[in-house]
Formats: sequence, C-alpha cells, structure tokens
Amino acid sequence: MTTKGTGEHCCGTLYVVATPIGNLEDLTPRALRILREVDLVAAEDTRHSRKLFNHYGIETPLTSYFQHNEAAKGEKLLHTLLEGRDVALISDAGTPAISDPGCLLVQRCHEAGVLVSAIPGPSALIAALSMAGLPTERFAFEGFLPAKTHARCQVLRALRQEQRTTVFYEAPHRLVAALQDVLAELGEGRQVAIVRELTKVHEELFRGTAAEACEHFQGKVRGEIVLLIGPAEQSAPEESVQDALRRWRTETDLPMREIVKQVAKVYGLSGSEVYKESLALREEEE
Repeated sequence: MTTKGTGEHCCGTLYVVATPIGNLEDLTPRALRILREVDLVAAEDTRHSRKLFNHYGIETPLTSYFQHNEAAKGEKLLHTLLEGRDVALISDAGTPAISDPGCLLVQRCHEAGVLVSAIPGPSALIAALSMAGLPTERFAFEGFLPAKTHARCQVLRALRQEQRTTVFYEAPHRLVAALQDVLAELGEGRQVAIVRELTKVHEELFRGTAAEACEHFQGKVRGEIVLLIGPAEQSAPEESVQDALRRWRTETDLPMREIVKQVAKVYGLSGSEVYKESLALREEEE
C-alpha cells in the first residue's frame, strides 16, 4: 500500500491530471500548474495534447502513452519516477484511467512505492450525470457498449430490472443501432438521456423515452456520446403505506422520522404524505 508519509521520499510523483473534454477553459489552475512543473507529461496522443499545451504556453516535454504501448512505455515511465522525477499522466480528454489508458501505470506505481496524486477535473461521465436529470443516488458506469449486436443486447437485457442509472460511452456511428437495441430489450417507455459533444459548441442533451430517442436520432450522428439509461420502474408495493410503517417499526430500530423517509422512497411519495399516514396510524393505535 502506498501512503504519503512525513519522511523524505526519494521517488517522483505520478500526477493523474484531468484535462478538458472540449472547452479549454475547463482546465483547472492546479492542473495547469502541475503540467508546467512536472519533468514529463505522458499523453494519450501528443498531437492532440499539443493544442492544449500551445493554448496555455506549457513547455513541459511530452511523451506518448496509449493503449498499444501501455505495457512497454509504462516500464520506462516507472523508471523515470523511480529516478526521482515527477510525471503527469493525461488522456485526450477528461480523467485518465477512466475508460482510457492509465490504470496499469497507476497499479505499477503503487506496487513500486511511487506516490500517486489525483488532480481532479473534467469527466464526461460525471458531467453527463449531473445534467441528465436521471436519478444519481446510485449509478453504474459500464464503459463502452459492445460493438456487435448480439453482445450488446445481452448487456442491455441484464438491465431490465436494474434500479440504478446506467452510463455508457458510445461511438457516434453506433448510437442509432444501440438505441434500437435499448428499445427492443428494455421497452419503448424506458427513460434515457443522450449527451453529445459535452462542453463544445454543438453540445446537445436529449431526454425522453427509448422510443422518442430512436425517433430523434436517425441517420448520421456526430461527436462524442454519453448514453444514460434510467432505472427500471418499480412495481407498486402490495402492502398499504400504513402496513409498511407498521412493518418497518417492528422489523427495525429506526426512529419514525427515518422510517417515514424510507417508506416515502419505496412508494415514490413525498415525506409529508407518508408523515400524515404515520400520524393517522398513531391516532388509530391510541
């Protein structure tokens, strides 16, 4: 386990730095400082990152670190860190190691006792969740949907009773086919959100049912896509609200205030409505 201690540390630090997903103004001041101060920046695509560096006048040397050289290049970067030099890891956009290269290097650093520090910032996953208007108390991120129809349908079929919002990244040329599979596997009324071109000039947010999404997105689609699928609708509870209050009171040690909150969540009611039922229950029992 790697921890930050009070003693002197001979190794460099690996900084996992989030960079803009579109709008270059989204680079944080801390991220800018780190990118200028480190000895080396490992970038998924140095040509892409050069635009960011030119915009901010960053002169730190760049080296490529991407999916197909991740194993070999990771060894070289680890050697650099063990020599005492600091390295920043960035992806083309957003937060490294989240459906992007980086996880393997981070693991190696921990194994070798090299400090790893996160420089948080833009993330398409979190940005899409924050603006989509789907439930966010619990959610699951599943990366990219499978490219082949059969495998994609298997993944979607497993979401029929899913009670969390599920988030996928999707390629623009596969979005229409993916939405058609969502419609077939999860039904026309399943709530979805599609966020396209986040933070860019042509940013778009679509919210609606699977059927409405299929109608809206037809033909050629451009840009980076985040697909969010809302939770399955819960079937109506068989017991009454008052019966549920009685059961929770008998089966748990929770105070009535917390029981009211939990029952309201299960029944999709406001807390005030369930509170009135609890008062009625109290009067009935007295």
